[in-house]
Amino acid sequence: MSEATEQHRKAAPESVRVGVLTISDTRTEETDTGGETVRELLEAAGHEVVRRSIVRDEAGMIRDRITTFLADSNVDAVITTGGTGISGRDTTHEVAERMIDKRLDGFGEIFRMLSYEEVGAAAMMSRAVAGSVGTKFLACLPGSRNAVRLAMEKLLVPEIAHVVFELKRHAKKEG
Repeated sequence: MSEATEQHRKAAPESVRVGVLTISDTRTEETDTGGETVRELLEAAGHEVVRRSIVRDEAGMIRDRITTFLADSNVDAVITTGGTGISGRDTTHEVAERMIDKRLDGFGEIFRMLSYEEVGAAAMMSRAVAGSVGTKFLACLPGSRNAVRLAMEKLLVPEIAHVVFELKRHAKKEG
């Protein structure tokens, strides 16, 4: 790891505030294993889930809820679960692509590489995506509990504070 990366990680906040949005036509609060996994892993790492919701896989509803979460001054990042596959009902990717200012291509690439180690060629059907929306971070994960756990443990929990730090640091310089 580079010296600059290590310095930035040390300067990053210990805790970030996250909105968790589940996209599903069938999940309820009781059956939302993906959203619950995100919450559990974030809180175990010292982060705070400040908003949580479930919306149907309808592009307008997804966009509206993500926009509401991102507009909240108490939210540093939004993590979604669900709607990133290739079925006709999966629209999260399209919504996120239109909202993201700077896409972190490596997120999806590394996620699919890690997924390949677990599920083989089926990993190519994931359209997980992440990037910045203004000074906030948006990450869209598949809905399966195993995929969520993989993305959270290997990618987001270790780096979310660093990503938020970078987005805010550069916003302060520009402002």
